[in-house]
Amino acid sequence: MTFEDTDDYARAMDARDPLAIYRERFSFPQTAAGDDCLYFGGHSLGLQPKRTKDYIEQELQDWAQLGVDAHFRARNPWMPYHRLLTEQTAMLVGAKLGEVVVMNSLTVNLHLMMVSFYRPTAKRHKILIEHGAFPSDRYAVTSQMHFHGFGPASSLIELKPRPGEECIRDEDVTSTIERDGSSIALILLGGVNYATGQGFDMAAIARSGQARGCVVGFDLAHAAGNLLLKLHEWGPDFAVWCGYKYLNGGPGCAGGCFVHERHSNAWNLPRFAGWWGHDEQTRFEMGPDFQPMAGAEGWQLSNPPILALAALRASMEIFSEAGMDRVRQRSVALTGYLEFLLGQHSSPIFSIISPREPERRGAQLSLRILRHGQSLCERLAAQGVIADWRHPDILRVAPVPLYNSYLDVYRFVQRLTASLS
Repeated sequence: MTFEDTDDYARAMDARDPLAIYRERFSFPQTAAGDDCLYFGGHSLGLQPKRTKDYIEQELQDWAQLGVDAHFRARNPWMPYHRLLTEQTAMLVGAKLGEVVVMNSLTVNLHLMMVSFYRPTAKRHKILIEHGAFPSDRYAVTSQMHFHGFGPASSLIELKPRPGEECIRDEDVTSTIERDGSSIALILLGGVNYATGQGFDMAAIARSGQARGCVVGFDLAHAAGNLLLKLHEWGPDFAVWCGYKYLNGGPGCAGGCFVHERHSNAWNLPRFAGWWGHDEQTRFEMGPDFQPMAGAEGWQLSNPPILALAALRASMEIFSEAGMDRVRQRSVALTGYLEFLLGQHSSPIFSIISPREPERRGAQLSLRILRHGQSLCERLAAQGVIADWRHPDILRVAPVPLYNSYLDVYRFVQRLTASLS
C-alpha cells in the first residue's frame, strides 16, 4: 500500500474501512480528560466488548433465579454451554468441530497435552522450543522433562537467531528438525513469539517434524485471533491458546485446545482424566472407570466456568461476524501503516526488531529502545498511550484490527517521537 504521514490520510482510511465499525463495540480506558486512551496493549489483554456485561449478567440472573436448575433451564443451559463456542472456535483456528474445546487456562492445557503427547524414550527425549519463548512454556517444558527423569541440559533444544539478527530464520527451524529429528520427542513452538512478534511457518514446521517422527504442538497465545490459522490442514498433533489477548475474553479467561482428529479415538494415549471429559452419555452414572469422549472434549477435566465463557462469547461473536480473513487483511494494513510512520520518524534511539515481511508477523511491532525505555513507556502512559514494556529494552505495540484505527496509529507515532526528543 501507498501510505501518507498525515492526519487527513489516517481519517480518510478509517472513513472507508468496512471493519472500522467494530471499534464502537469495545470499551476503551479513559484519560483524565475523558478521552479514549490510545490502546496498543491487546497482545497482553484485549479490550472489553460492550456486550460482555450483558452476557455475564444473563448468567448471574439465571443463577439467582434458578440455582442448580440453570444447568438445564437457563436461557443458555449450562450443561452444554461450552459448545456455544465450538463452531466459532473451530472457524477461528481452521479446525473441525471435534478437534477443539474451550477449557482451562493455557498452561494447564499445555501440561494436559504433554501428558499425552510427550512420551520420551532413551533415544527420543528432546523438546525443541524457541530461545526466548514465553517463560511459562519453558517452565512447563522443563518440569515435564524432570517428571520423566530428564532435564534441559540433555533434552532441551533452543532455536536462536543467527548472530546479529533478531528473529529466527525459517530455514534454521527446518534444518534443526532435519538434523536432530531422530532424538526429538516434541516440537513445541509459539505461533507468534511474544517478544519479537515473529510469526512462524507452522505448516512447514508440522511437515518437517512429522516427517522425522516428532510430535508437533503449538502455543498459539499470540496467534489465535491474530493470524490466519489452518490447524486441521497443517496437521500438528495439538495446539493450545489463551482467550484474553487478541480474543478479548477478559483477564484469566478460559483457553482453547486443539487435538487433531487422527487422535480422536486414541484411547491408548495416557491422559490426566476428569469427569467432564467422560463420555457424556454415562457421565452421571458416576461409574468408577473413566471412558473419555471422542475428540478434544475428552481432555476436559471439570465443569466449564460459565461466567468466563459468557465473556468470551461476546468477543467470539464479533470475530464470527467480521471473519478472520478480513480481520487479518486489516491487520496487515494497520501494522504496515505503523511501520511506515516509524520509518518516517526514524531515530537512533529505537529500532524495529519484528520481521519486516507481513507474512512473518502478526498485529505487533516490537521496538528496541536503546536508552531510558521504561521511562519512555511511563511518559507515554501519562499521555494516555497504553503499550507494553518488556525488560530489558523492548516496547511492544499492537495495532489490533478489531478496535484500533489508522488515526490511533498516527497519533501514537506522533506522541512517541515527541517523547523521544
